[in-house]
Amino acid sequence: MKLNHIFTIFSTAVAEGAGKPVTFGIAFIVIILWAISGPFFGYSETWQLVVNTATTIVTFLMVFVLQNSQNRDSKAIQTKLDELILTSKAQNKFIGVENLDENELRALSKSLHKQAERIEAKVDRKRTKKKPVAQAAKSASLREEAVSLPKSSRTARNTVVPSAGKSKS
Repeated sequence: MKLNHIFTIFSTAVAEGAGKPVTFGIAFIVIILWAISGPFFGYSETWQLVVNTATTIVTFLMVFVLQNSQNRDSKAIQTKLDELILTSKAQNKFIGVENLDENELRALSKSLHKQAERIEAKVDRKRTKKKPVAQAAKSASLREEAVSLPKSSRTARNTVVPSAGKSKS
């Protein structure tokens, strides 16, 4: 096996293990035990140095392990998105945008926002054209319903009921 492959397996296992509640519990217990042991060691500099050194080393190594895992996850997600772009009606120019610099990404983002606004405006125009037709159909439906009701129901429906506390005048 290649060293790179071994590190990949190791970093994946460590990243998965570090994110589990039981790992937090173990770390918490270790710190509590260290704190309890303080009086037995007279809170000496060596006692303090043990935890400081251990946590510094673990933190330093975890940065590289977790970064490796994060990089692979990001590349995997990007590859999946690229596949979706290729198999959809999306523009292929978006493949590899993660390699653009900040200014190029901002310009592309602005372009997409303008395009989205144009599409939204177009949809809004279509909705407003259909709205009068829908309102006319609703009015016709209400008229048909009113005609089909008996006369006593129609008058009861259109009667204004006075609110409580006001007299009928």
